[in-house]
Amino acid sequence: MSKLPSRSVELAWTSLLRASTGALAGVELSLKAAKLPPLAWYDVLLELEKAGKNGLRPFELQKELLLPQYHLSRLLERIEQKGYLERHAIAEDGRGQLLVISKPGVKIRQAMWDIYGPAIQSAVGERLKAGEISILAKLLDKLIVPKNTDT
Repeated sequence: MSKLPSRSVELAWTSLLRASTGALAGVELSLKAAKLPPLAWYDVLLELEKAGKNGLRPFELQKELLLPQYHLSRLLERIEQKGYLERHAIAEDGRGQLLVISKPGVKIRQAMWDIYGPAIQSAVGERLKAGEISILAKLLDKLIVPKNTDT
């Protein structure tokens, strides 16, 4: 059994969550004000755009995004209904499918970045000096748990 965190660890944890929650809320508000989809859509579209014409299978996308399958399925349905992604059957696998970003999906992802990028700058870049940003990135990298590549 692990021991309880020190008071300074608790404070660091609380600050990390507050900073993250506040920054993400700011991004979501900016996207909403611009009448764009929520941030979760951006992540899906970005991964599909990076995959290119080869696309990704849903389980591959799920691994990249670390979302539960049921949540991803509903998210993909909403994105597909707007025409931002396409599903293609895989010939050698009767039930398999590839997800590919559509041309409108590429456009909406770019429009979202035009809002998201400045929101990141506002949340982090304008509040910290360059050296502080570098230190923060290094410290946060230490907290990232590596992806499980076995599954």
